[in-house]
Amino acid sequence: MLIAEILCITMFVVTCGFLMFGFPVAFTLAGTSIFFAALGVALDVFNWGLFGALPSRIFGNAMTNEVLIAVPLFIFMGVMLERSKVAEELLDSMGMLFGSMRGGLGISVSIVGALLAASTGIVGATVVTMGLLSLPTMLKRGYNPSLACGSICAAGTLGQIIPPSIVLVLLGDQISNAYSDAQRALGNFSPEPVSVGDLFAGALIPGLGLVGMYILYQLLVAWLKPETSPPIPEEELNVEGLGKRIAHALIPPIVLIVAVLGSILAGVATPTEAAAVGSIGAILLAGLRQDESHGVPFYAAGLALVVMLILTNTMDLRVNMDETTLSNMIGIGAVSACGLVLAYGVFVALKRVYDVEILQNVCRSTMDITSMVFVILIGASVFSLVFRGLGGDDMVHEMLSDLPGGVVGAMIVVMLVMFFLGFFLDFIEITFVVVPIVAPVLLMMDLNPVWLGVMMAMNLQTSFLTPPFGFALFYLRGVAPKSVSTMQIYKGVLPFIVIQMIGLLLLAIFPGLATWLPTVIFG
Repeated sequence: MLIAEILCITMFVVTCGFLMFGFPVAFTLAGTSIFFAALGVALDVFNWGLFGALPSRIFGNAMTNEVLIAVPLFIFMGVMLERSKVAEELLDSMGMLFGSMRGGLGISVSIVGALLAASTGIVGATVVTMGLLSLPTMLKRGYNPSLACGSICAAGTLGQIIPPSIVLVLLGDQISNAYSDAQRALGNFSPEPVSVGDLFAGALIPGLGLVGMYILYQLLVAWLKPETSPPIPEEELNVEGLGKRIAHALIPPIVLIVAVLGSILAGVATPTEAAAVGSIGAILLAGLRQDESHGVPFYAAGLALVVMLILTNTMDLRVNMDETTLSNMIGIGAVSACGLVLAYGVFVALKRVYDVEILQNVCRSTMDITSMVFVILIGASVFSLVFRGLGGDDMVHEMLSDLPGGVVGAMIVVMLVMFFLGFFLDFIEITFVVVPIVAPVLLMMDLNPVWLGVMMAMNLQTSFLTPPFGFALFYLRGVAPKSVSTMQIYKGVLPFIVIQMIGLLLLAIFPGLATWLPTVIFG
């Protein structure tokens, strides 16, 4: 058994090493696993027949998993909104609104980051957009380069913790599987399911709390060091018609947030269904932004979509009932009419975004990102199969169970391991490789699965900020002026990493921050 344990540890270390050197994630996971599986067969500690379960494992984890359909839909929604110039309007309006106060531009960046997180959830697009639009303005106004860069990077990563988030969708699927495995191991063969909606509700308060901590930090720096974040001179503020501009910039993303996140939290729709609604809303909004003087089809389509959501959740609209009442017939007719209006609005919107080549770029970006996620999922399935075949699950269980401090000690070790892996690995790699290994063991120690999922999500968020391989740092470095050095970017994110660690500590001390809202909403 000692040989199998050595192979498990070596396989994990070698995989991390290849990933740090920049080898493709999916092929590194699968290739390293197959090599060590063959080595295990040669040393008589691995059964090659386990690979017979791999096709059904991949088919069950990816192909028939309805939850994961939300991934391409949310990606499509985010990329489409990014192309529709929502971020530009928000940044311009919020900059004018808060620009007259010290630290106002930093505060506006944090607020816009939160709004974009709740409506798009795409970290790369958010950081690049705010880096292109806000960073030159902040530097021109005399902001400290490190503070400006740190504010933009931190605000851009809010899409990882504020729902709807791709991280929460992937993590919710992994936590749900781990919780089922843990409960079966404990003898409970009919556990209460853990859904992505639970994680969305659980992450909402910690995510908004993180935004509040960012803003408090901006205000504190502006008070202690006024020269680092000066206000915009009043004569340069264009406040004429500001209220109308703010309403024009805020209403579309807020309506989309309410439609997507509100429908999930209200129990009206599953995350996958809400992602489909969000994608339709993003298409309508993008089409409207191409020519707002002819917006009647889009307003009508948006209203029709709302009416359809209300009717389908307040009336029985089945057409195959034995007895159909007059009210049912009216409801079915109304939904059918709304469907035609919605279809027409979507058709017009698609034509507009196709004509300006937005649709082609959005579909291509969605395909690229989605393919990457699912190919990594397949590679991670191979890694997990070999790791378990070598007895890695039992080894991890024994190691975490024997740690001093019991469940507290095990949780601290897992959080530290995930934090340090975030210096070198992406959140997708950690989610698909580390979480399936450690989550079942922790959940067998009677931890709340929603709280554990939100803790992991907030921890994974730091992987975008931690040098040397934080993706948010690379995104900003790619669009920042040459006058901004890489060290200034690294220095700027350090206070925000500390803020996130404080937020993680508060969440650990007060689990109710993550568990209260799901209990209130879903019971």
